[in-house]
Amino acid sequence: MGSFLPSPVVWIHLLVLAVSVSCLSRSDLFDYGVQFGDQVLESGTDISQEITLDQSLYFFDGRFDTVYVNTNGFVSTAKPLAESEYLGNMPASFSIIAAFLGDLDTSDGIGKVYVRQDTSPDILQKIAEQISQAFPNEDEVEPTHAVIVTWEKVAPQGAPERGDGSIKQRNTFQLVLTSMEMSTYAILLYPKDDIQFFSTHIEGANEPVEAGFSKGAIKSWFSWNSVQGPYYRITTDDEDSIKDLTELTNSGRPGLWVYEIGSSAPDSSITPGQVVTPEEDYPPDEQETPFPEIPSTDNPSLNWQPGPLHPPHFQPEKSEIQPKASNPQASNPQPPHQTRSQPIYSQVVIVFCLLIFAVFSYFETCSNNRQKCSHFADCRDYASGYCCHCKPGFYGNGKDCVADGKPQRMNGKVSGRLYVGNMTSPVEFANNDLHSYVVANDGRAYVAISSIPDSIGPSLQPLASLGGVIGWAFALEQPGYENGFSIIGGVFTRQAEVTFQPGGEKLTISQEFKGIDEHDHLVVTTQLEGQIPQVPPSATVEIDRYSEIYQYSSNLITSSSTREYTVSLPDGFVHTRSYLWRQSISFQGCPHNDAALSVPSSQQLSVDQVFVMYDATDQLIRYAMSNKIGGTPQQNPCFTGRHGCDTNAACRPGQGTQFTCECATGFTGDGRACYDVDECRETPGICGAHAICNNQPGTFRCECIEGYQFTSDGHTCILDHPIDHCQRGTHDCDVPERARCTYTVRSSYICTCLPGFSGDGRACQDIDECQTAHCHRDAICYNTQGSFTCQCRPGFHGDGFRCTSESEREKTRCERHREEALAATSGGHFFHPRPSVGQYVPTCDSYGAYEPTQCHAGTGQCWCVDRDGQEIPGSRTGPGSRPMCFEHGVDPPIVGPTPSPEVSPLAPGTNLLFAQSGKIEHIPLDGNNMRKEETKTLLHLPDRVVIAVAFDCEEKMVYWSDITQPSISRASMQGGQPTNCMIFFSWSSIIDLTNPRAIVADPANGRLYWTDWNRDSPKIEMSNMDGTDRTILVREDLQLPNGLTFDPYSRQLCWADAGAHKVECIDQYTHLRRKVLDEIQYPFAIISYGRNLYYTDWRREAVVAVDRVAVKEVDEFLPQKRSRTYGITTSYPHCPQGENYCTRGNGGCSHLCLPRPGGFTCRCPDVGDGSCVESDRSF
Repeated sequence: MGSFLPSPVVWIHLLVLAVSVSCLSRSDLFDYGVQFGDQVLESGTDISQEITLDQSLYFFDGRFDTVYVNTNGFVSTAKPLAESEYLGNMPASFSIIAAFLGDLDTSDGIGKVYVRQDTSPDILQKIAEQISQAFPNEDEVEPTHAVIVTWEKVAPQGAPERGDGSIKQRNTFQLVLTSMEMSTYAILLYPKDDIQFFSTHIEGANEPVEAGFSKGAIKSWFSWNSVQGPYYRITTDDEDSIKDLTELTNSGRPGLWVYEIGSSAPDSSITPGQVVTPEEDYPPDEQETPFPEIPSTDNPSLNWQPGPLHPPHFQPEKSEIQPKASNPQASNPQPPHQTRSQPIYSQVVIVFCLLIFAVFSYFETCSNNRQKCSHFADCRDYASGYCCHCKPGFYGNGKDCVADGKPQRMNGKVSGRLYVGNMTSPVEFANNDLHSYVVANDGRAYVAISSIPDSIGPSLQPLASLGGVIGWAFALEQPGYENGFSIIGGVFTRQAEVTFQPGGEKLTISQEFKGIDEHDHLVVTTQLEGQIPQVPPSATVEIDRYSEIYQYSSNLITSSSTREYTVSLPDGFVHTRSYLWRQSISFQGCPHNDAALSVPSSQQLSVDQVFVMYDATDQLIRYAMSNKIGGTPQQNPCFTGRHGCDTNAACRPGQGTQFTCECATGFTGDGRACYDVDECRETPGICGAHAICNNQPGTFRCECIEGYQFTSDGHTCILDHPIDHCQRGTHDCDVPERARCTYTVRSSYICTCLPGFSGDGRACQDIDECQTAHCHRDAICYNTQGSFTCQCRPGFHGDGFRCTSESEREKTRCERHREEALAATSGGHFFHPRPSVGQYVPTCDSYGAYEPTQCHAGTGQCWCVDRDGQEIPGSRTGPGSRPMCFEHGVDPPIVGPTPSPEVSPLAPGTNLLFAQSGKIEHIPLDGNNMRKEETKTLLHLPDRVVIAVAFDCEEKMVYWSDITQPSISRASMQGGQPTNCMIFFSWSSIIDLTNPRAIVADPANGRLYWTDWNRDSPKIEMSNMDGTDRTILVREDLQLPNGLTFDPYSRQLCWADAGAHKVECIDQYTHLRRKVLDEIQYPFAIISYGRNLYYTDWRREAVVAVDRVAVKEVDEFLPQKRSRTYGITTSYPHCPQGENYCTRGNGGCSHLCLPRPGGFTCRCPDVGDGSCVESDRSF
């Protein structure tokens, strides 16, 4: 019996209860007929019709866009062969979904076959309910498409015709194929009173019809020949099993059968519905008689996908059915019938009409949980469940797996509230960056924590064990021992208590390890609470080597040790101190595999070298240690770590002191030197259809192309078929004039009120901005729906947000030019000067800038001018016509050289560049509008986390910073591979910064601006570019000034505040400050272009456009891959005009020329040859 158990195994403990359950009737079928939009197949026998699907379906591990419906009671994913090839010769060489496979006939005009595709909500809801009943542990059953096939009153071919004294028997049954995001289900419906025959005439004999799923012929692993693929039979060769289709079930309703028939997983098979208890009231005196427990089996057939065992019948036991000799590939052993007194181990719920059903318990299997394992792991079923096991060449717990010998990175955050020494108030810090790097093949671990203030940094030096758990996780393994990651993987919680002697200070450390993220980094959060002894700022700390015993039990690891460290003071005095460490590590192991419990009950961790240092200049605390796990270290270099293998290689021990070096998976070389394998280039198509491949060190990553999304297996891309209620207009947000509907994921959306309105997005009310003093004090505010306008009072000039008296305001170049032209020709016009005939007088806009189009009033000629009023050659037109002039701030398109294939070309004209995790994307700008449909990825950087991005318009270079290196890199838009830049800044003039964030330069005027995130006193400052004249521009009403941008044309410095949730601007000369937008979410970076401000928002995961003149949000761009958006900048086809005193000849400086208003400063590098001379020059 063991070999006949269904796969995947679902153990069922049957409890027999008497209830009343009705069988299926025709009224229970899904609606069908031409009135419901069905097509009708051509009448006849063995007639097929091709159906092009609106949504792909899965069958076994294949994905199909076309199916064939056949009158012989089946659907196929390939064009069927002649019926002589498969009737009586199952399994066939092509794929078949057999609902009632036999020689059927519709040529008499009575029988018909209907088919339609359906996505109506009521049909999908009914399907979802039936699947949920059959698979009660499926959390998300969301069908999006269905194919409904109905065979109505079909007759067996060759049956007696009417008029011969007999009545032709007819059957009606239905097949529903329904697809979801990652899988396809089949629902088979057999009305009891409408199944009247159970066999058809084939080759001179009556043969029982068949129901089941056949994959067809597949390529052999061992030869070029094809072999028969899996064949899952619902029925047997016994006609009684056909009758039971109407009386038994695997879904709780007799006659209704549900199967998962395929998914995106590479080894998908058929999964039957589970035993489901119908919702019935039990008689109070009902007795329960359990069946005996099921024995285990570990020998499933390699070539046969068995269906459920046939349920018991009230008849003597029959002999086993032998396979047909004419079809050796289809030799599928079928289970024997059994007497009712014998226990049957079946996935079929035993529910006889008005008789019996089964109560069950079951266990999860790999068929539905394979995606929970690592990509580098196999899933194995056990008697009580499944477990994940890392593949050869990898180690871990199966949920997290890393390649043998490959270095491991870790990122995280550290927060704390610590009392240092006798301090009466604690030192608090939050979300400080933690970075770690482990050389796995010799056990070295390095840890660095940033932004540690001087008040606590030196005293943290003894806490090397903050990174000690990382050393334990990836310690060098001695023979017969395993490090922490090999046993428990990367998801666990560590609690440690440290008691310092002799003072008795206590510290608690809480660390949560969250597994490996999409960048292959282990993620951890750390919380420190308590008191630590004070270490003087100038003292050094040395920690002795130590060892500790780790005790292993079910889901818990504990250890304790007493360690010593010495504190050396500058005067030569040395203190020796000790502390007691107690820690526990909790995790969730796999309980189903007894072999996983064979870890030694205790293991010793030896930490041979410990190095600690606090860098006060960079406010970094650093730890380094060498770790080994096991008993006494062996002399083989693989166990001592002194082997010389590449850091990307595993050391393989041999006899004695012999060893070999083997490059880790994903690398190639001799082991002493290993180089990354570019899987994307060497294995084209490795990511499959509709995906692109991005190479990474030691591995690669697949990304779905636009319009597709990953299924749960993480590597199969399918069409994205969510319902966008925002686009359909089926949402409940307020009207578009007041609210915005934003599609999120699947069929979800959020409603938000537009700027200028308040509410929950479903009901929005106008905000009267005039009540909150948005306008200048010398302006009048006019409220409008969703906005407002400001107008300077008579006698004042400006845009209403800044108003100055006509007598006080500094005139612009255009205004001075205009005045000079009028004054030169005014003559005797005392009151209003007028130009003389033939005199050109420029026109200025409301801000005093040159209008892009200038015209001569006398000649009628017009021409274009630049921002400085200079005529653009070739733009002059004759009288009666005006040239097409670009607005200032909008660059004309140009045609440039084509970049190399490594870099995607920028669109002509001006582009927005923004960073999003592992890539930099660009959005072409058309004036002030984003051409969102033309957005493309500029650079793929899949193993990087890009934070800031900048563009060099002179060299056509894109620069970006990357926190995973950390490094600053660049790539030429005119060709060439991305390269790293080693850039160091040393500027002694700018000090006393707590948490600097954004920085922006105005080189034309020699100015520098930056923000400081100091939570006690946030501010925005400026100075000259040589560091002189440092001034605080903004101090009041700031919280977290994240982004900063300067517009040289309007002289506006604008910033985005993630704490105050608003965008503001200030004029550096008048210090007039105005709010542009409020109630924003979490801005990260901001850039100015034309009349718009563009900022990236972490929470919205978007690029947002704000019209700073109209003071409202005007557009947003949501990237296809939703994740945080980081830095943003603009790229220009040519550089903006502007010069400073360093522009020509480097100002005459031999080395650094730093401009400032009215002059410049020559500066020398820190290390020079004596030839440099520093000087200041003013003009």
